[in-house]
Amino acid sequence: MITDIHSLDPNGTYTYADYLKWRFDEQVELIKGKIYRMSPAPKMAHQWVSGQLSYLLRRHFEGKTCTIFEAPFDVRLPIGNDRFPEKIYTVVQPDICVICDDSKLDEDGCLGAPDLIVEITSTSTYKKDFNEKFNWYEKAGVREYWIAIPSEKAIQVYYLENGQYQLGGIYDKSPAQSVIFEGFEAALEKVFR
Repeated sequence: MITDIHSLDPNGTYTYADYLKWRFDEQVELIKGKIYRMSPAPKMAHQWVSGQLSYLLRRHFEGKTCTIFEAPFDVRLPIGNDRFPEKIYTVVQPDICVICDDSKLDEDGCLGAPDLIVEITSTSTYKKDFNEKFNWYEKAGVREYWIAIPSEKAIQVYYLENGQYQLGGIYDKSPAQSVIFEGFEAALEKVFR
């Protein structure tokens, strides 16, 4: 068991099997085998947006087969059929995820691509949310990806088509609308303060 993040090689490549052995005071994610430190406790705006979107998602999916999870919740994103911990190089903790296939759920979280992921940006996560996570979620097959930007009171919606993300819309005035979940929308005046 490793308890000090500083004892790890910052240029090393790590797997989910390694991740399971760590006991750090701070949270980390793995993207393509590289360690990314999570930000300190989220700001109030982040938590507000997360709570509001979670509430709207729970209302929409009540009585349906999809399940909503909020961070911290491990999502392991293998590529192909590599399901063994020593072969998984990406473990993320999305702010919110919607999973409609219960076979992807286990005691450790989610193994496979959620149907919908929501990330709520901050100045420290903006680049990661729009680059590393965007590219990896696309490659892993996350069907829809929402990026909420509290500083702009906007939500960008991307959906997967033929293996690539397409822009479903940039919502800064009208309600953000899901492409894959018919009828789900989020009124911005309810999401942002």
